[in-house]
Amino acid sequence: MTMPLSPADSAAATRARARLGAYIRLAKLDVWDYYLAFPLAWALAGFGPGAFGVLMVFGLGTVCVVSGAVAFDDVTGYRDGSDAANYGPDAPARRLARKPLLTGELTESEAVRFGYLAAMSGALLWALTVLIAPFAPLWTILLAAACLFSAVQYSWGLRISYHGWQEVFLAGFGVGLVFVGLGLTTGAVGGFAAVQGVLFGLGPLLFGVYSNTRDAAGDAAVGRPTLAVLLTEQGNRAFIAALTVTEIALVVTSAGLGPAPWWFALAMLPALGVRVAQLRRGVGLGDLLAARKLGLLAHRLTTVTLVVVDVVLAVEAGA
Repeated sequence: MTMPLSPADSAAATRARARLGAYIRLAKLDVWDYYLAFPLAWALAGFGPGAFGVLMVFGLGTVCVVSGAVAFDDVTGYRDGSDAANYGPDAPARRLARKPLLTGELTESEAVRFGYLAAMSGALLWALTVLIAPFAPLWTILLAAACLFSAVQYSWGLRISYHGWQEVFLAGFGVGLVFVGLGLTTGAVGGFAAVQGVLFGLGPLLFGVYSNTRDAAGDAAVGRPTLAVLLTEQGNRAFIAALTVTEIALVVTSAGLGPAPWWFALAMLPALGVRVAQLRRGVGLGDLLAARKLGLLAHRLTTVTLVVVDVVLAVEAGA
């Protein structure tokens, strides 16, 4: 029979749960879109059990790396005031609770310690992945090192996102995760796998640019030169539209002229439809937060579609 907790123990348990929740929100574990790189890489590797084990370790390392990176990003945003500017006026819409430094649930030193612990844990898990992987070509190790370095230095240390590289990182990190995962499990990246990796990387970029547009004033105030800050309003809209057209063009040309099967563009129609709806909502109607949500949906639907396409191709190859 379980004894009821005393009032003191109950209060301590409540505080512990609240503190754990604050760290979970600091790590942004509710935004898991980069982690979809691993089911995609597993599908590209043929769903082998050995590949699954390698990708599980690499995936856990990635959760740690990303958690450390976003913790550092929150600390930097807290220090320079950009988070207060971007999340203050419309806190209910932007979910102020996702910023535990702003709400006072965590101190700056606690967030910094968490960032270092998470980043170091991720680096160790990635190193372990290289040791247990059936393949470890040099390009894979170098690409993983570049992903680790750029993630940790995104808003910390060199603060590369404060020097005009934010959009490159948003896409490149996703591409890198797919390529590294595939390189460690198969040793190579084929033509259609490369197309899928690029499409995956475009996903975070195509919801990130809408957030950057929404946050342009706050980013400009602290000297964070996203393209939404550097371009005129019309130029930024043209850039977002160009990204959308680029994604669609990659799908169509890879199916018609490239390594994808002829029916690939047809399979991608639902995801591309959501992408066009996102463009209309964000650029056409100016509803940036709704456009960001549609971008998340488009990315997730794209990834599911790519996995299904890989399953169909694997079945056809084995038939």
